[in-house]
Amino acid sequence: MRITGIIAEYNPLHNGHRYQLQQARAASHADLVIVCMSGNYVQRGEPAILDKWTRAQLALSNGADMVVELPFASAVQPADRFADGAVKLLAALGCQTLAFGSEYPTFDYQQVGQQILALKAKSQTFIDYQKTYATQLNEFYQAELNLNLDQPNHLLGVSYAVANAQLEVPMQLLAIKREQAQHGDQTIGAGQFASASAIRQAATKGDDWAQLAPVMPHSTLTALQTQSHLDWDQLWPLLKYRIESTPLAQLRQIYQMSEGLEYRFKKVIHSVNRYAELLQALKTKRYTYARLQRVCLYVLLNIQQTDIEQSLEQRSIHLLGFNQVGQAHLHTLKKTLDQPLISKVSAKLGAEEGPLGLEVRVDRLQEQFGWQSQNFARQPIFNQRKDDEHC
Repeated sequence: MRITGIIAEYNPLHNGHRYQLQQARAASHADLVIVCMSGNYVQRGEPAILDKWTRAQLALSNGADMVVELPFASAVQPADRFADGAVKLLAALGCQTLAFGSEYPTFDYQQVGQQILALKAKSQTFIDYQKTYATQLNEFYQAELNLNLDQPNHLLGVSYAVANAQLEVPMQLLAIKREQAQHGDQTIGAGQFASASAIRQAATKGDDWAQLAPVMPHSTLTALQTQSHLDWDQLWPLLKYRIESTPLAQLRQIYQMSEGLEYRFKKVIHSVNRYAELLQALKTKRYTYARLQRVCLYVLLNIQQTDIEQSLEQRSIHLLGFNQVGQAHLHTLKKTLDQPLISKVSAKLGAEEGPLGLEVRVDRLQEQFGWQSQNFARQPIFNQRKDDEHC
């Protein structure tokens, strides 16, 4: 069986994602497409606009054969750690090809991944506190390999390539050209493609659904219209309280709260009244907005180093959904997989020390805002695949 993997957030799933699923299947001649999808929080430190079960259903309805959850400990991380967790998970599930969107589809990611891996030791010596780690890393790659990581998907593609090069049996990398909309576009233009950022902005306003209809499957549009959305504006009072009420020594224990960043949090928190103002007050040349957003999420959820380490050590795979093709592969996996494949979250699995303990804990926040149970009493989605569905 030819198996292709895709790493995604689907925040939310739009026509560009559906196009990528179709192209990945066709270009790799895949019998099975597995999506490794972030759970209820995404890489830039934000709640997903739709819950993980809805997004898994949308993926299955638009070209995926199986969807598994990328754990919080890997999903809410910088590009290199995000890629490392997702690539390892897809490799464990038997994927031979990894497909991803890119602004540079002819770029030789396979070769560059091997080259960067050989230079990796040098990249760990950056000490310029006036620049972000990403800036220093890009400068290093430019100097050593004449490589400019100037586009978000290009950076992710290279991160996938480096993680892939570390596998005992690397996957074949398949870059698929992004069509029309660029990653950070903030407006929806003419045509059938728009960026997820522009879609989220329009959906949050909720005053022009006709503008959104051409750029996404009808099922996504319906989900956005009927489900509640959770964003940082709603979470701001909780975050402000957490920062104000947490002693400095405890704040220092928050994951990625390094280089005295906890003092900046305490210094500015009483002078800001909105989440956006907090980010602006915290921003320096040393920190990207993405990193600050992730740290804010870690503070809100009280995520510490031990939480991340324990989750990564568990190495479990949470199955969100599949069709009959995915089901056939699951029967094979049960005989060969060397880590737990979880289809139902029991009290033991979701306990504090259990393999899904962190997922249960962080997902309770969404449940407090009216979302359905995100772990307990949930079964994987079974989506009947039609014979002509992926033609």
